[in-house]
Amino acid sequence: MPHWPLAPLRPPFWGLGPSRGAPRPRPLCTQPEPHGARVSRKNRAAKLKRLRERPAALEAGVAARNKSPAGSSKAWTPKEIVLYETPTEPGDKKDVSGPLPPAYSPKYVEAAWYPWWEREGFFKPEYQARLPQATGDSFSMCIPPPNITGSLHIGHALTVAIQDALARWHRMRGDRVLWVPGSDHAGIATQAVVERQLWKERGVRRHELSRDAFLREVWKWKEAKGSEICEQLRVLGASLDWDRECFTMDAGSSVAVTEAFVRLSKAGLLYRNRQLVNWSCALRSAISDIEVESLPLEGCTELRLPGCPAPVPFGLLVSVAFPVDGEPDAEVVVGTTRPETLPGDVAVAVHPDDSRYTHLHGRQLRHPLTGQLLPLITDSAVQPHLGTGAVKVTPAHSPADAEMGARHDLSPVSVIAEDGTMTWHCGDWLQGLHRFVAREKIVSALRERGLFRGLQSHPMVLPICSRSGDVVEYLLKSQWFVRCREMGEQAVKAVESGALELHPSFHQKHWLHWFSHLGDWCVSRQLWWGHQIPAYLVVEEQGQGHGSDCWVVGRTEAEARQAAAELTGRPAAELTLERDPDVLDTWFSSALFPFSALGWPTKTPDLARFYPLSLLETGSDLLVFWVGRMVMLGTQLTGQLPFSKVLLHSMVRDRQGRKMSKSLGNVLDPRDIITGAELQALQEKLKVGNLAAAELNMAAAAQRKDFPHGIPECGTDALRFTLCSHGALAGDLNLSVSEVLGSRRFCNKIWNALRFILNSLGQGFSPQPTEELSPSSPMDAWVLSRLALTAAECERGFLARELPLVTHALHHFWLHSLCDVYLEAVKPVLARSPRPEGPPQVLFSCADIGLRLLAPLMPFLAEELWQRLPSRPGGPAAPSICVAPYPSAHSLAGQEEPIPRL
Repeated sequence: MPHWPLAPLRPPFWGLGPSRGAPRPRPLCTQPEPHGARVSRKNRAAKLKRLRERPAALEAGVAARNKSPAGSSKAWTPKEIVLYETPTEPGDKKDVSGPLPPAYSPKYVEAAWYPWWEREGFFKPEYQARLPQATGDSFSMCIPPPNITGSLHIGHALTVAIQDALARWHRMRGDRVLWVPGSDHAGIATQAVVERQLWKERGVRRHELSRDAFLREVWKWKEAKGSEICEQLRVLGASLDWDRECFTMDAGSSVAVTEAFVRLSKAGLLYRNRQLVNWSCALRSAISDIEVESLPLEGCTELRLPGCPAPVPFGLLVSVAFPVDGEPDAEVVVGTTRPETLPGDVAVAVHPDDSRYTHLHGRQLRHPLTGQLLPLITDSAVQPHLGTGAVKVTPAHSPADAEMGARHDLSPVSVIAEDGTMTWHCGDWLQGLHRFVAREKIVSALRERGLFRGLQSHPMVLPICSRSGDVVEYLLKSQWFVRCREMGEQAVKAVESGALELHPSFHQKHWLHWFSHLGDWCVSRQLWWGHQIPAYLVVEEQGQGHGSDCWVVGRTEAEARQAAAELTGRPAAELTLERDPDVLDTWFSSALFPFSALGWPTKTPDLARFYPLSLLETGSDLLVFWVGRMVMLGTQLTGQLPFSKVLLHSMVRDRQGRKMSKSLGNVLDPRDIITGAELQALQEKLKVGNLAAAELNMAAAAQRKDFPHGIPECGTDALRFTLCSHGALAGDLNLSVSEVLGSRRFCNKIWNALRFILNSLGQGFSPQPTEELSPSSPMDAWVLSRLALTAAECERGFLARELPLVTHALHHFWLHSLCDVYLEAVKPVLARSPRPEGPPQVLFSCADIGLRLLAPLMPFLAEELWQRLPSRPGGPAAPSICVAPYPSAHSLAGQEEPIPRL
């Protein structure tokens, strides 16, 4: 961190009037010690040299610790843990009448404050509207709803730290802040967890229970599990309005989801069709594109997959001969990495300009397994320079082949079933076999028939279901789809016109690219846990709107029945309706979360002032997948954008730059950093996960290397300050515990400064009003000017949402300007008798204003220390620092020009 030069004294910057008896300002390096004995020029020069060199030394120390394999643990000396032991009922205000402990202890500082904040209603916009500094403006956010199946990791902590800092700043500024908490029902993940639990505890499969009985088990699990995330959010100090907590399966969300589905249907943006979808055979459900992970393979690689008795080799190219009908010695050789789909081949394709096959145009080939005749077709999509230049066409199991099949009017043949076994289309010798067992049998059959032409290692990308670890299949299924092209164009125009701003701006390119390649959205999921689709099949009726079957949509069955009567011309009472058993994609309700959380469609949210900061991890398609769907649905359903800014923060990696992964053992629970954790406790947490034995051993070894002595206690404020110091515009955040420990040391520095200041004020101290404060010495004027400059920098950082500007300004003021310079300079002054009145007043202002500047980032430490300051005379003091006015540059300088609004 660069050292800011001690600029010439400029008392007018403080805006408090001229100093009483102060000489004309001169550079500090030539100014005699204020109110003290003369110090030799040599001593002054040595001290200034130390001050200049200290930041570089601090930076060098931090860098050295970051390079050390486990510097945080080895370099850290355990500190005495001080507990707050005064009996305090939950929600009662903490007793601060006793003396401060001799050193900063996070457990002492963070005790009792949050329940009191919550009970007093400080986080509610209704309370904030009554504040003296109320502006009448609103600032609303929803938390990106975490999945109830998990717990918050350090990436979530970064989201919370940034969002809460902004929320607390707006609240202290006088805005009515509404920050809505909530969680996502995580359809696939939650159902899988409950199914595993039922099998483990009772030996019962889902289908052995009724749907209602299974859903009761899920709700029971949710009630037992769901509180963990709320507990973590409270530990992190998130100032959420808990009375407005939402869940994507609660009644309000259900109403919003049903209304959205019905409106999309009436607008012609929803249809049912049989087409290829991403299918997880292990889950027996369609999955979203975002749930398909691409696994690159350099060549032959064995993988263990769900339901397979042995490892399955991938990254192999099998060459197969298709004999030319009528020419015994002629054949066309194709290469495939998926021989199990051979029974579904309906043609072989070559490029029309490929001279190797010109003489075969219009000819037919014999299928190598069935002997049936297949056409040799020409299509410009074939790449002649790859392999033999000839490709098999399997429209039922490949998106590219499906497009080619549609161009040539080829009928698809589905040969893989929902459970991953081979269908009856394959014949008795393959029907019912697992697809990867059938693969080996097919290759053996090709060898026996003399049509096998080789096997070689081949690089490829394998689609993997992120939820189950199984290989994704592409299956033809009748599903509900949302037409996205028109809505996507609106989302693109919103960014191009500037109506929607993406921060950092480089995400705009990703946004435009994604929407330019956007296909229709499959929203059907073959699950029980989720919002059941409000669509009904009219039994024994044929329709034209949704394929061959007759489907109607309605908010209720009665509404759907009436729609069916109008569609068929038959009396409603005579019709038999069956509701679609499928549920909607979890992302459908998540995309509606910002609306349903504020009461849509029952009431219209104040979207014009709605700024849900979608703080997602960059480098992931979640950027456009979730936010993009919010924009599409929001614009379509409400006629306006759900927000005008989106803020994307960096991805949190470990200190080695690796992505957080359970198998690497580097996923950190924020609570382990806040309260500290022994190595044994960290290792036990790994065992309760779902890691395979090999992954568990690897993760445990990595933990022992990274944290040989466990994780030391760092505290919430230190963690939040560290996370915010990286900000949204930086690259990926390589977080090390040693860096958080550095912030804990900063907390201790502030703690010691306040102990000194409180002792210096003495008994009976009465603070002067800020507007009456006038520095009595150049040193007083200098530190006050540094304080005003810090307020200006904090304001600039919050307005730009660049929190590193705020953390840098606060760190520099507290550590260098106040502790290193002013406190050292004022000590001999305070030792004099009689003691001057000016320095204590300046110390009080530095403490009061400095803590209020710090409060959005370090709420617990700021509250603990601020509550111990004497009250200012005149007017009731704010009950808490979290609703006290936030210092601004113009208020400190006495300027009246308005502050720009967000």
